[in-house]
Amino acid sequence: MKHLSQSPTDPAFVQDPYPFYDRARAVGDLFYWDDYGAVCSVSHAAVAACLKDKRLGREVPPEFAPAIPDHLKPFYAVEAHSMLELNPPRHTRLRGLVLRAFTSRRIAALEPEIDTLCHGLIDRFPQGEFDLLTAYARIVPVVIIARLLGVPEERCDDLLAWSNAMVAMYVTGRSRAVEDRAIAATQAFVTFMRAHIETRRTAPADDLITQLIAAEEDGERLSTDEMITTCILLLNAGHEATVHTLGNTVKTLLERDIRHADEKIVEEALRFDPPLHMFDRHVIEDCELFGHPFKRGDTVKCLLGAANRDPAPYPDPHTFDPARKGPVNVAFGGGIHFCVGAPLARLELRVALQVLFTRCPTLKMAQAPTYGDTYHFHGLETLRVHT
Repeated sequence: MKHLSQSPTDPAFVQDPYPFYDRARAVGDLFYWDDYGAVCSVSHAAVAACLKDKRLGREVPPEFAPAIPDHLKPFYAVEAHSMLELNPPRHTRLRGLVLRAFTSRRIAALEPEIDTLCHGLIDRFPQGEFDLLTAYARIVPVVIIARLLGVPEERCDDLLAWSNAMVAMYVTGRSRAVEDRAIAATQAFVTFMRAHIETRRTAPADDLITQLIAAEEDGERLSTDEMITTCILLLNAGHEATVHTLGNTVKTLLERDIRHADEKIVEEALRFDPPLHMFDRHVIEDCELFGHPFKRGDTVKCLLGAANRDPAPYPDPHTFDPARKGPVNVAFGGGIHFCVGAPLARLELRVALQVLFTRCPTLKMAQAPTYGDTYHFHGLETLRVHT
């Protein structure tokens, strides 16, 4: 297997990782990324296969699991109940219960609310130059998720701060200061959610938390700890990805003088510049993938951003083409861990973009935006615009 080196914090890579992905894909479906000390799947075929292969999972086999430092235990105590981090059968049970509450009908019913929220935010856009991420992209998903869960909307600033601090745990090269902020955020978030869930047990409402409390399958219910983690997951994963995708998409469209949006534009935007570029899978059963033998305990890093720019399924992949044909992109993952919030994210993106360009048909970038040094995420630091 070919070894390649590329620092994920190199400024050129941060701003444009796609040339490295092209170089990696040219050596095969898999390569060894020296900077991570792990095998990566890089072609669309390999990434899709690794996401769906049942011999790979999200949990590190227990005999290979690293010891958790004492100061990080509160964070990983929450992660221990996350369906995103679990293998079957625990994952199957949790996801099934969540889907009983997180229904397509409930998501579709949010469209008028998202539309009204977007119009209200645009009404408050400042005169002159401003940051679209701060004024729009960061607010839409956190408010909608707060309403969906049924938590007080006036706490959105806290929810956003806690989410940002916790998600920073997944960024390459995190510091002890980042860890300490994440632990403080985790503890505050858990305390807040525990109190709110207990309130809903005695005072149910028409919200997702009440539905999660009521959800039952084969005599099983979600425990309070599982509900807390599920609510945190819905906010952290859903918010971070939606903000990045909304910012990346507006940048992409304005660069091409496109000022409208529909389902095809949203889907092509997710392929073209997705918010998450790396997703780990751990080998739980010895196997061979694309000619390479893997042992239990090995890790395969699925490069979602690279798979989405593979010229095999997507001819001329570096061209933004909403009319293109091809397989469903892997921006939301695949297999049993396909993002449970994908329908909500797609709805938020479509409505937020449609309202933005309808209300602001002359929107322009005020300066060239830059991507943040937050790999394995890929999103803008700011998006300075004027209307």
